[in-house]
Amino acid sequence: MEPVTHLLTGACLSRAGLNRRAAYATLTMVVAAEFPDIDTLWSLRGPIEGFQHHRGITHTFLGLPFEAALIVAAVYAWHRWRVRRASKHAPTGFRAKPLTAAPVRWGVLYGLALVALLSHLLLDYTNNYGLRPFFPFNGRWYAASIVFIFDPLMFVLLLGALILPWLFGLVNAEVGAKKQAFVGRGWAIAALLGIVGWWGLREVEHARAVQMAMTQTMVAPAPVSATDPAQLPDVAQPENAGQSQDPDTAYVPTFLPARAALASPDLLSPFRWSAVMDFGPVYRLAEIDTYGGMLTTGETTYPKPGQSAAVLAAERSKLGRAYMDWSPMPFVEETKADSELAADLGAAASVVTFRDPRFLGGRLRETGRQPLTGTVELDAAGHVVRQTMDGRVEP
Repeated sequence: MEPVTHLLTGACLSRAGLNRRAAYATLTMVVAAEFPDIDTLWSLRGPIEGFQHHRGITHTFLGLPFEAALIVAAVYAWHRWRVRRASKHAPTGFRAKPLTAAPVRWGVLYGLALVALLSHLLLDYTNNYGLRPFFPFNGRWYAASIVFIFDPLMFVLLLGALILPWLFGLVNAEVGAKKQAFVGRGWAIAALLGIVGWWGLREVEHARAVQMAMTQTMVAPAPVSATDPAQLPDVAQPENAGQSQDPDTAYVPTFLPARAALASPDLLSPFRWSAVMDFGPVYRLAEIDTYGGMLTTGETTYPKPGQSAAVLAAERSKLGRAYMDWSPMPFVEETKADSELAADLGAAASVVTFRDPRFLGGRLRETGRQPLTGTVELDAAGHVVRQTMDGRVEP
């Protein structure tokens, strides 16, 4: 999820009653709720470094205990500074006023930091980019794909749970009501329960979208020779495929069933999904309306990564290794390099483009944007000469 949603989630978790357990709970949980994204600093070394390490060790169960310790240590240092400062300015003979409304409990605060860090992993799991929580022991990516990277309803619920109690507090102050130390608990709990319910609805519709995609079939691409079974695609063949037939009627279309499907969420509607289906030799995109039970496929098919020398060399590159590990259905396309590059590298220079279908459909397709697109440029000898990620060149 985007950073503000993480921060608001940490604040609401604290406001739900955890801020009564230990001092500095809100500060700690807000920081911890966003802290795993510190791995974005890898992008300072280049766009591919950033892509390779994004949602890496800081987004794992192994890394969270160390992150929690670092956050609590920083809060402890700030607390000691506040204590020294208060003692220095306190009048002689007078007891200093308590610095916090809740008791200082560092063990409890460490546990609250872990809760907020886990909330970050949970939120990231709900979108379609995914994460590897068991890395480095298990490098598999997990993604629920039920919520867009920014969800307006979640944002409104979280923000409202924090702002509305403050507004009502102003009203109470006007009428002289006694100020309370901890407010907004009910609002925060309601917002968090509302988000869980929203996830439940989206999970049900996501399952329906995947089920609709898996029922689809498509006609297999025509083989080079309809009478030679060796030339047919790697699918079940008709019983009479190898028999002598009339040339005009020799080829019998073969229908390919969907082998796998992914559905990506829409920004606003829980009933709109962008799907990609694996038909064996090719992929195909589709738009799904689960409310109306409609599925619309695109005319374009995307072949699976070939085995040309350029593609194999690109997949062995730094970008290629990271991309093939992350993308469950990578679109890999080989093209000739543009004239300017070819003039420098030779006429046989080529460009291999990596794209992910989860970020090609829906509203992204309407805007013409194709985020998370990488390219590997090779010379005539198959050597990598340049790599880019989202148009940024790796140093």
